[in-house]
Amino acid sequence: MISLERRDGRPLRIGHRGAAALAPENTLLSFRVAVDAGMDLIEFDVLDLRDRQLVIAHSNDLGEVSHGAASGTVRDRSLESLREICPNVPTLDEGLAFFVDEQETGLHLDLKTRGTEVDVVEALRRFDLLERSFVSSFHFRTVRRLAEIEPRIRTGITVPRSVLGITESGRGAPIARIGLGLLRRAAPLAAPLALFPSHATALVLHHSLVGEATVHRTHSRGAAVVTWTVDDPLDLARVEEAGVDAVVTNDPRIFVSTLET
Repeated sequence: MISLERRDGRPLRIGHRGAAALAPENTLLSFRVAVDAGMDLIEFDVLDLRDRQLVIAHSNDLGEVSHGAASGTVRDRSLESLREICPNVPTLDEGLAFFVDEQETGLHLDLKTRGTEVDVVEALRRFDLLERSFVSSFHFRTVRRLAEIEPRIRTGITVPRSVLGITESGRGAPIARIGLGLLRRAAPLAAPLALFPSHATALVLHHSLVGEATVHRTHSRGAAVVTWTVDDPLDLARVEEAGVDAVVTNDPRIFVSTLET
């Protein structure tokens, strides 16, 4: 089972969708950039298509995945149809094949939909990547099912800020900031409660909810804290000080400018 413990006193570095700030997200090119930048793990998203093919894509919004080239949804298409619009979208197998030779790099798979657990685990077994993989989702049943199917796999339950209805932009920002402050204070009690029903071994928490008390309480339950998506040096310094185990970022350069100075 992959370790999510700090290395040499620093949190693990996880490239978000590869290196999304430097290359097209969730592509093999983005993975290459992130590996070359020294990321400890590479995070990517997994979606299922109409023909049961698993692809690496973040959203069911075709406009997002195609970078505005088309509208509609992703999941109701076949792989052939999707690739007519998004030729660089990898299948899960193509993504996993990339990591076979990158033996120093871990994988962080984020499952966006339910019902793919068996297929994802079988794919990881096929490529002999189980021991290097960390799989997360905000679906409790998905995380629990993964633990049941394959006890050797490291799992995480995601508690994204968006699920809690908190935003820091737009008309509701002033009220949202008040709510966010309340949530951050409540997080030491509330967030770790997600671990028990999901059987997860890691808590994947939006950086705005991270504090020292939450990290300590999660660690006391034997679980790691992974935080996302951190692109601001001030946020990085704050979560590093709080003691998180791993930090997800779009831009690998942030670690050089912040943690190594």
